[in-house]
Amino acid sequence: MAEKMLVIDDEKVVLESCRKIFTNEGFDVIATDSPQEGLNLISGSSFDVILCDWKMPGFDGMDVVEEIDRRSPDSAVVMISGYPTVGRATEAMKREAMDYVAKPFTPEEIASVVKKAVRRKVAEEKKTLGRFEKIIKAWQFPVPSIEDKSPQAIAETVAQNVGVKKTTSPWATVLVLGILAGAYIGFGGLLSTTVTFDMASRFGIGFTKFIAGTVFSVGLMLVVIAGAELFTGNNLMISSAMAKEITFGIMAKRWTLVYIANFIGSVLLALLFYFSGLWKTGGGALGTAAVNIAYSKVTLSFSEALFRAIGCNWLVCLAVWMALAARQTVGKIFAILFPIMAFVAIGFEHSVANMYFIPTGIFLKNWAGISAPQGFDPNALGALSFLWKNLLPVTIGNIIGGGVFVGMSYWSAYLRPSKS
Repeated sequence: MAEKMLVIDDEKVVLESCRKIFTNEGFDVIATDSPQEGLNLISGSSFDVILCDWKMPGFDGMDVVEEIDRRSPDSAVVMISGYPTVGRATEAMKREAMDYVAKPFTPEEIASVVKKAVRRKVAEEKKTLGRFEKIIKAWQFPVPSIEDKSPQAIAETVAQNVGVKKTTSPWATVLVLGILAGAYIGFGGLLSTTVTFDMASRFGIGFTKFIAGTVFSVGLMLVVIAGAELFTGNNLMISSAMAKEITFGIMAKRWTLVYIANFIGSVLLALLFYFSGLWKTGGGALGTAAVNIAYSKVTLSFSEALFRAIGCNWLVCLAVWMALAARQTVGKIFAILFPIMAFVAIGFEHSVANMYFIPTGIFLKNWAGISAPQGFDPNALGALSFLWKNLLPVTIGNIIGGGVFVGMSYWSAYLRPSKS
């Protein structure tokens, strides 16, 4: 007789993934996105394994796991969370959970955790420990692995979990997160300009670029760690399309929605910078530096902007890729810092960053009357030059850099179906 499993999680993609994985493992799987329904099912039936999400609307996973232990003490309980920490793992095990797995997970990872949890539960049932001894023993269980994921595991996670989840999120959620991402990247651009606008004459161009790139990385840190939807990072969704987990049409629709949302967020921050009057810093030198940056971007040739954008998103998507490998927040910070520092210091072009930099220059030129830098045509900076001379080639280049050189390359290396 097949072992019975109950999955409680408010994310449909997680429920369907677990149903598919453990049906193939021989389990009789029941899934629900309602914690209350899950508790009712436990009261009316027995389950060998119960997978329960850490956070669900109106419920705390820790309270649910305590109630599960009261109603079904013989079940092996495994907690699922998108924010793994040693403290949470210890707390889960104190409250009778057998193990703990972090989102996103591969089929192999969650199957391995469940098997270990079942073995531990069976071993525990053979002993005649009292309640107090059982809690003490739970403190001695090993915490979940904090080792970083391998490149192949990242490829599987991106193709099978991350890309799929992005296409199933409600459009309103994606819109809000996209606006936040545009603002977050704008924060990075504003910070880099503020820190370096008067540095070059004192410390040289090279060191100034290094500092600009270092502080600019805060933008992607906010996107990845705080949570937001960034067009350039979403170029990795091409792995899911190549793996046939999603269609190219659905991918293109999500790219378009996120792109527009990023634009809105970036322009909002540009307006905030203008109306805050911060551009007057240093007797207006900060505003002048912002205008100079905008002119330098709109006067690139099409091919220069294109190839600089390819290099940019190659590095940006590698930063996102490595951040997915890291289990802890500090690891994600260092994974992001160095590739982003590199792309800014080198001088590559990022479409979402330019959605902040160039509108900022346009606002300061038209509303604050800041002149074009010496040697530049005053009419070179405008909405048309922004869209056609910079944003178009940079967007195309970013798609190539992230989608082809990272997403498709790692799909080809690790996920391409083998020829029979």
